[in-house]
Amino acid sequence: MTDTNTSGATAADEPRRTSITKRGGGDPASRGKTTIADGVVEKIAGLAARDVDGVHAMGSGLSRTFGAVRDRVPGTGSAKSNVTRGVKAEVGEVQTALDLEIVVVYGVSIADVAGDVRENVINAVERMTGLEVVEVNIAVSDVKLPDEEEEEPEQRLQ
Repeated sequence: MTDTNTSGATAADEPRRTSITKRGGGDPASRGKTTIADGVVEKIAGLAARDVDGVHAMGSGLSRTFGAVRDRVPGTGSAKSNVTRGVKAEVGEVQTALDLEIVVVYGVSIADVAGDVRENVINAVERMTGLEVVEVNIAVSDVKLPDEEEEEPEQRLQ
């Protein structure tokens, strides 16, 4: 004799139920810790700041000069030094603060350029890292005049 349930179906007709045990439990995003280095945030911010119209360069005149000299010496110059020049980041677990030093093009509104830089940097850093940007301090260290040549250090060797 077979067991029947109230609907008249036999136990063999019912779908077989198995219990599934999940390993690790919880959302995969909560399984571990992600840390982001200061240099990563500095690169993102440096690239985002350079994308703004009216920004001629990043960093002070002295840091740009030393950077240009360093870039000419084989094995010492790098794209990283150019990208992060004029950018300093402090990165915590969920927040970051940035200090930028920029050179603006003569004739642009410094307030508008600074506002655009701030907005672009905040959007890029928050989108790419998930960190909350609590502040972006901008120091305008110079104005690029139309008749000024690019600062090129004198070559010592010929």
